[in-house]
Amino acid sequence: MSNHPADGVAGLYERHAIQWDSYRRNSPWNDKRWHARFAQALPMGATVLDLGCGSGEPVARYLDERGFHVTGVDASPTMISLCRKRLPRQDWIVSDMRALALGQRFQGILAWDSYFFLKPDDQQGMFNVFADHADESAVLMFNTGPVCGEAIGSYQGESLYHASLDAAEYERLLHQHGFDVVAHAVEDPQADERTVWLARRAARNPQTLTGCSAGWRAMSIDVVGPLHEPSAGEARRDPTWNQDKI
Repeated sequence: MSNHPADGVAGLYERHAIQWDSYRRNSPWNDKRWHARFAQALPMGATVLDLGCGSGEPVARYLDERGFHVTGVDASPTMISLCRKRLPRQDWIVSDMRALALGQRFQGILAWDSYFFLKPDDQQGMFNVFADHADESAVLMFNTGPVCGEAIGSYQGESLYHASLDAAEYERLLHQHGFDVVAHAVEDPQADERTVWLARRAARNPQTLTGCSAGWRAMSIDVVGPLHEPSAGEARRDPTWNQDKI
């Protein structure tokens, strides 16, 4: 039986689901500009897979109001229950995102303030999930830490694990699985210091691509925000992450 600190994240958010929901609903939406950019990249009425959707506030509600069809996935039954009550016309699934196999493809995929709770090998494995659920020209957005490493923060007095690969590895994984980077921000000061990746499914066969190619390295990437070492405000889901290296 695994005792890795990442294994406790889902249980932590289930135990504190009501407190977390209250915090999200009563806090400023400090990363809205990225969700607006994501939405603008989608066709009208697009299907969106929201991985780690939480209680649906504010992101899923915003997508619902924009006329998108949302399938939200979260490991917390309480969070999903709140989503079903608030946004009943959308689809909600209690599941571990790592094991997701819905047999359908989406025009947009989000893994926002959720993906960085996975340990490094699971983060790598999630790119198979992204690719398996991505329609042609699908838009993918997720956020990470600014540099490679693992950290232990806290929420409601409990330890909370976070991890990140390095930027070159995320770029390699995106390219290998058929995505081109559209925009990348490191500790965006206009999004509460989040490090963001926005990508689009490319018109090519991802099975033929392994690693970095000269053409990939030469592509144009919109880099937003300062490139510098992480601060104590590294990308996070909660405001109480006091970073301590494992």
